[in-house]
Amino acid sequence: MGKPRHVLTDWRPEDDAFWASTGKPIANRNLWISIPNLTLAFAVWMVWSMVVAKLKLIGFKFTTDQLFWLTALPALSGATLRVFYSFMVPIFGGRLWTTLSTLSLLVPAIGIGLAVQNPDTPYWTFVMLSLLCGLGGGNFASSMGNISFFFPKAQKGNALAMNAGFGNLGVSLMQFLVPVVTGIALLPIAGPSQLSVDKGLGVTAPVWMQNAGYVWVPFILVAAVAAWFGMNDIASAKASFSSQAVVFKRRHNWIMCWLYLGTFGSFLGFSAAFPLLSKTLFPHIVVLKLVFLGPLVGAGSRALTGWVSDRFGGERVTHYAFLAMALGVLGVLHGVGAFSGAPSFAIFFASFLWLFFWTGVGNASTFQMIPAIVRSDMPRLMPKASADERLKAAEMEAAAIVGFTSAVGAFGGFFIPKAFGDSLKATGGPETALYIFLAFYVSCVLVNWAVYGRRGSLLHAPKTDATKVPAE
Repeated sequence: MGKPRHVLTDWRPEDDAFWASTGKPIANRNLWISIPNLTLAFAVWMVWSMVVAKLKLIGFKFTTDQLFWLTALPALSGATLRVFYSFMVPIFGGRLWTTLSTLSLLVPAIGIGLAVQNPDTPYWTFVMLSLLCGLGGGNFASSMGNISFFFPKAQKGNALAMNAGFGNLGVSLMQFLVPVVTGIALLPIAGPSQLSVDKGLGVTAPVWMQNAGYVWVPFILVAAVAAWFGMNDIASAKASFSSQAVVFKRRHNWIMCWLYLGTFGSFLGFSAAFPLLSKTLFPHIVVLKLVFLGPLVGAGSRALTGWVSDRFGGERVTHYAFLAMALGVLGVLHGVGAFSGAPSFAIFFASFLWLFFWTGVGNASTFQMIPAIVRSDMPRLMPKASADERLKAAEMEAAAIVGFTSAVGAFGGFFIPKAFGDSLKATGGPETALYIFLAFYVSCVLVNWAVYGRRGSLLHAPKTDATKVPAE
């Protein structure tokens, strides 16, 4: 009995003739179906960043610290789920797993719509829903690992950057769309409005906060159907968990986790904390209609700068990205008045946009580094293997490392909002958290240079017979 039609039994993206005639259109179709599924996953994952900023205004009596916890918990659960999701595609296949993981987003989307309608809903219910939003976070690891199998080495950086960048766009889309849809009655069956009282702005108006969850339901269903009927599984990409678990022994896996925590972890953490932090520090400014610009800039820079790393080397781009992020933190410190004592929303907002831009650049560059690192290290790890054996092992390990580093990086979405919340609670300002971020970015500059950027490092070592990567 033959393989089902959606299973690709002959897949050779490194073969130029095969790629041009057969591989490229199939890979592109899977990529363009993957992107909206991932976009919705990010939207549902980060929806609390907007919902929590409105809970007090519609009658929920939660403390600021409790609200920062709600913004942090989706990242905590999402990051934990990514550890498992990163190994699912080779076990179940990308088509089935994309379909199931997208459908799972219905649970938190519908749950949010029900919970926000009653101001007596207990806090623990919101905690559970925040954790369930992490289902969207898990999707990233499996999505990136899946797409990495479809493209040749020369195009992996750009393909992963597009998948991740346009997927990250879900955060900005959500932060733009939620204020719009919660201001109108989408459907009578969705439930009654709530009264929003914003004392800082002196505005009282009806809102339909349930729409923040319900609006995603039809799109989730359409995207899941598209994945089921339009995506493929690659037979050669099948592998057990134990065969993939070898990456836990790889030194470079853990180093890239550290660097990706600095890039993607920052993007995610700032996306989660930016609305509530802005609303807390500048209550007299209409910030919730502007905050979507931060994730939009970060997602756009990730999607559109992958080619820079493919051309100049991910380790070089990563170096400058972390230097720029360190400068961005200094700008935010100036914006909150750490140096002058006079806060400036303009400087605060512009500095955050700068940070978001460079997190996107760094997200693309760090992921571009992973396949190059694995291939460069494979002759040392498998000195007696053939070129084909090394290539297959490198593809499998790179996909697993891409997924696992995305899991570890996502913990930044928990630590950053929590750090801001703890800093505000302890000192009344975010400065302590910002100084910690600054020190971390400096450490990333040093680690990246020492291991990958300097002359003689793995990616810049002269190719000898013992270390040369086999021809493909």
